Amino acid sequence: MNHNQILQILKQEMAAATGCTEPIAIAYASAKARAVLGKKPVRAQVKVSCNILKNAMGVGIPGTDMAGLEMAAALGITGGDSEAILEVLHSITPEQVEEARLFAGTQVRVERKDTPKKLYIEVILETEDDMSAVIIEDSHTNITRIIHGLTCIYEKGSCEELPADESDKSALTVDNIYDFIQNVDTDRLSFLDECIKMNWAVAQEGLKGRYGLHVGRSIYEDMGEGTAGDDIRNYAIAVTAAAADARMAGCAMSVMTVCGSGNQGLTATLPVIAAVYKRKGSPEMLYRSLALSCLITIHVKSYIGKLSPLCGCGMGSSIGACCAFVYMQGGGLKQIKNAINNMIADVSGIICDGAKAGCALKIATVISSAFQCSMLALKNHSAGGLDGIVTEDVESTIRNLGELGNRGMADTDQVILDMMVCR
Repeated sequence: MNHNQILQILKQEMAAATGCTEPIAIAYASAKARAVLGKKPVRAQVKVSCNILKNAMGVGIPGTDMAGLEMAAALGITGGDSEAILEVLHSITPEQVEEARLFAGTQVRVERKDTPKKLYIEVILETEDDMSAVIIEDSHTNITRIIHGLTCIYEKGSCEELPADESDKSALTVDNIYDFIQNVDTDRLSFLDECIKMNWAVAQEGLKGRYGLHVGRSIYEDMGEGTAGDDIRNYAIAVTAAAADARMAGCAMSVMTVCGSGNQGLTATLPVIAAVYKRKGSPEMLYRSLALSCLITIHVKSYIGKLSPLCGCGMGSSIGACCAFVYMQGGGLKQIKNAINNMIADVSGIICDGAKAGCALKIATVISSAFQCSMLALKNHSAGGLDGIVTEDVESTIRNLGELGNRGMADTDQVILDMMVCR
């Protein structure tokens, strides 16, 4: 795999989004269906997979003080900009929020779709004499079918987000990612400036505002009082958790996602940015470390999937961040592989029980683990073949993690959802 292909994958897996990507994807599908219909519907039906339902139930929706799939759909209908994709709610007004609240309360019906797909959204809008429908599958922006009236006006032959060509993510390895990081011209990574600016701004908002469980802000305040220690680890944890606090509470600022997830984007980037800033590292070090973190996240997530019973921040982005911590302290390929094995030995099995305020707690935990595992890796200490699902070959370890998330935890999502719905 050459550098151009790896760079293409990196760019394809990063996108700006306003709000948690599951409710936002529902709003996107709803806005697209409204655009096709050409008028406000009298009723809406939303059918979603188990994972979408789990991740969209309890998270705040940007520009409102509300949560829920009905409200996400209603906002997409009343004021969503379908051309803005995952920033579909960027121009929502207070009047449209109130209109959506009334519509969601009486005219939107949500039900679970019986589908093997982890990511599935179907929005059906109806007037008295017309209808439209939009289906999204496999990734948050991947529209596979559009219907207007009795006519299918768009149908995608494949539900894969990327074509099965030379840029397929399956060709990524830790070895070729490291080669890319070491040798790519840093001018080609300057597009990461948008990510740095966007995610850092959300972190600062989380540190000064009062959002969610106040995880990041509390850690940051303790640092100032001397209780948490003014060190790189606590600073990185504070800024990242603060960004998650803000985002999960409905902060209307956009974030740069990785693999379709805003929290994964924050966890893959903010601890790295914070650590480089604290170490007074160069712009080149920041670019290379960020690209490494995001590419390792993409590689691991390609086995786990976009949505999973496993926490994507714990099982994906924190592993990427750990590798970046090793790299910025002079570690090489061997130490990066040590870091991956150490992280999978440490944090594998953290469940995803939906997007909500508590995500900031898990993010704080896995970033702390990433610092610990990077320290061990730099000392050439690595989990190995006798450590559970870890093997001596790092690629086999990553594949085992994917098997754990997909085959080993097949019933977990349903059990979690049952608990969430019945409480």
